[in-house]
Amino acid sequence: MKIDQMTEVKFYENVADELLKFAVIIAKSHNKYVFCKHKDRDTWEAPGGQRESGENIMDTAKRELYEETGALEFDIEPICVYSVAVPEDFDGNESFGMLFFAEIKCFEAELHSEIEKIIVTTELPEKWTYPNIQPDLMKAAKERGYL
Repeated sequence: MKIDQMTEVKFYENVADELLKFAVIIAKSHNKYVFCKHKDRDTWEAPGGQRESGENIMDTAKRELYEETGALEFDIEPICVYSVAVPEDFDGNESFGMLFFAEIKCFEAELHSEIEKIIVTTELPEKWTYPNIQPDLMKAAKERGYL
Protein backbone atom coordinates (compact mmCIF):
# COMPACT_ATOMS: atom_id res chain seq x y z
CA MET A 1 0.00 0.00 0.00
CA LYS A 2 1.34 3.39 -0.93
CA ILE A 3 0.90 5.86 1.93
CA ASP A 4 1.26 9.59 1.35
CA GLN A 5 -0.22 12.97 2.30
CA MET A 6 -3.54 12.01 0.69
CA THR A 7 -4.13 9.26 3.24
CA GLU A 8 -7.39 9.67 5.12
CA VAL A 9 -8.00 7.91 8.45
CA LYS A 10 -11.51 7.74 9.94
CA PHE A 11 -12.92 6.14 13.07
CA TYR A 12 -16.17 4.28 13.72
CA GLU A 13 -17.67 2.52 16.71
CA ASN A 14 -18.43 -0.51 14.53
CA VAL A 15 -18.97 -1.75 10.98
CA ALA A 16 -20.07 -5.05 9.49
CA ASP A 17 -17.62 -7.75 10.60
CA GLU A 18 -16.87 -8.89 7.05
CA LEU A 19 -15.44 -5.43 6.25
CA LEU A 20 -12.68 -5.78 8.88
CA LYS A 21 -9.48 -6.73 7.06
CA PHE A 22 -6.80 -5.66 9.57
CA ALA A 23 -6.07 -5.63 13.29
CA VAL A 24 -3.70 -3.10 14.87
CA ILE A 25 -2.79 -3.34 18.52
CA ILE A 26 -1.65 -0.43 20.67
CA ALA A 27 0.39 -2.44 23.18
CA LYS A 28 1.89 -1.55 26.53
CA SER A 29 3.89 -3.51 29.05
CA HIS A 30 4.48 -2.24 32.58
CA ASN A 31 3.19 1.20 31.52
CA LYS A 32 5.54 1.45 28.52
CA TYR A 33 4.70 1.27 24.82
CA VAL A 34 5.64 -1.80 22.78
CA PHE A 35 6.63 -1.23 19.14
CA CYS A 36 8.17 -3.55 16.56
CA LYS A 37 10.67 -3.21 13.73
CA HIS A 38 10.28 -5.33 10.60
CA LYS A 39 13.49 -6.99 9.29
CA ASP A 40 13.20 -5.13 5.96
CA ARG A 41 12.55 -1.64 7.38
CA ASP A 42 14.27 0.95 9.55
CA THR A 43 11.01 2.24 11.02
CA TRP A 44 8.76 1.31 13.96
CA GLU A 45 5.14 0.25 14.07
CA ALA A 46 2.39 -0.95 16.36
CA PRO A 47 1.88 -4.71 16.09
CA GLY A 48 -0.79 -5.76 13.66
CA GLY A 49 -1.61 -7.30 10.33
CA GLN A 50 -4.10 -8.81 7.96
CA ARG A 51 -7.01 -11.00 8.93
CA GLU A 52 -6.81 -14.54 7.56
CA SER A 53 -9.75 -16.14 5.78
CA GLY A 54 -12.38 -17.33 8.27
CA GLU A 55 -10.53 -15.81 11.23
CA ASN A 56 -12.32 -13.90 13.99
CA ILE A 57 -10.90 -10.34 14.20
CA MET A 58 -10.05 -10.82 17.90
CA ASP A 59 -8.11 -13.95 16.96
CA THR A 60 -6.29 -11.91 14.31
CA ALA A 61 -5.26 -9.39 16.95
CA LYS A 62 -4.09 -12.09 19.38
CA ARG A 63 -2.14 -13.92 16.64
CA GLU A 64 -0.48 -10.75 15.36
CA LEU A 65 0.39 -9.59 18.87
CA TYR A 66 2.09 -12.91 19.58
CA GLU A 67 3.83 -13.14 16.18
CA GLU A 68 5.13 -9.59 16.21
CA THR A 69 6.03 -9.09 19.89
CA GLY A 70 6.33 -12.58 21.37
CA ALA A 71 3.59 -11.71 23.88
CA LEU A 72 2.68 -14.85 25.80
CA GLU A 73 0.35 -13.50 28.47
CA PHE A 74 -1.75 -10.40 27.87
CA ASP A 75 -5.13 -8.72 28.23
CA ILE A 76 -6.58 -7.37 24.99
CA GLU A 77 -9.74 -5.48 24.08
CA PRO A 78 -11.14 -3.65 21.05
CA ILE A 79 -11.00 0.15 21.02
CA CYS A 80 -12.80 1.06 17.79
CA VAL A 81 -12.94 0.51 14.04
CA TYR A 82 -10.66 2.57 11.82
CA SER A 83 -10.53 3.00 8.08
CA VAL A 84 -7.82 4.12 5.72
CA ALA A 85 -8.49 5.55 2.29
CA VAL A 86 -5.62 6.13 -0.13
CA PRO A 87 -6.53 7.44 -3.60
CA GLU A 88 -3.94 5.17 -5.30
CA ASP A 89 -5.10 1.96 -3.56
CA PHE A 90 -8.40 0.07 -3.45
CA ASP A 91 -9.76 2.61 -5.97
CA GLY A 92 -9.71 5.17 -3.16
CA ASN A 93 -12.23 3.13 -1.14
CA GLU A 94 -11.97 2.72 2.60
CA SER A 95 -10.13 -0.31 3.95
CA PHE A 96 -11.34 -1.19 7.46
CA GLY A 97 -9.55 -2.54 10.50
CA MET A 98 -10.12 -2.95 14.23
CA LEU A 99 -7.92 -1.05 16.66
CA PHE A 100 -7.14 -2.90 19.90
CA PHE A 101 -5.39 -2.16 23.17
CA ALA A 102 -3.28 -4.80 24.89
CA GLU A 103 -1.45 -4.93 28.20
CA ILE A 104 1.36 -7.46 27.84
CA LYS A 105 2.38 -9.27 31.03
CA CYS A 106 5.20 -11.46 29.67
CA PHE A 107 7.11 -12.11 26.44
CA GLU A 108 8.66 -15.12 24.78
CA ALA A 109 12.48 -15.02 24.81
CA GLU A 110 12.85 -14.96 21.00
CA LEU A 111 10.82 -13.65 18.05
CA HIS A 112 9.89 -16.11 15.30
CA SER A 113 8.50 -13.88 12.55
CA GLU A 114 9.41 -11.15 10.11
CA ILE A 115 9.94 -8.82 13.06
CA GLU A 116 13.61 -8.14 13.81
CA LYS A 117 13.14 -6.63 17.26
CA ILE A 118 10.78 -4.88 19.61
CA ILE A 119 11.26 -1.93 21.92
CA VAL A 120 9.53 -1.27 25.21
CA THR A 121 9.68 2.48 25.77
CA THR A 122 8.02 5.52 27.29
CA GLU A 123 8.53 7.48 24.05
CA LEU A 124 6.67 7.31 20.75
CA PRO A 125 8.86 6.50 17.73
CA GLU A 126 10.25 9.32 15.61
CA LYS A 127 10.30 7.13 12.49
CA TRP A 128 6.92 5.45 11.97
CA THR A 129 6.41 2.83 9.25
CA TYR A 130 3.05 4.45 8.45
CA PRO A 131 3.46 8.09 9.57
CA ASN A 132 0.11 9.16 8.10
CA ILE A 133 -1.81 6.45 9.97
CA GLN A 134 -0.14 5.35 13.20
CA PRO A 135 -0.12 8.73 15.00
CA ASP A 136 -3.88 8.99 14.30
CA LEU A 137 -4.41 5.53 15.80
CA MET A 138 -2.45 6.53 18.91
CA LYS A 139 -4.51 9.71 19.22
CA ALA A 140 -7.78 7.74 18.90
CA ALA A 141 -6.67 5.36 21.67
CA LYS A 142 -5.76 8.29 23.90
CA GLU A 143 -9.05 10.11 23.24
CA ARG A 144 -10.92 6.94 24.24
CA GLY A 145 -9.01 6.68 27.54
CA TYR A 146 -6.61 3.83 26.70
CA LEU A 147 -3.36 5.81 26.96
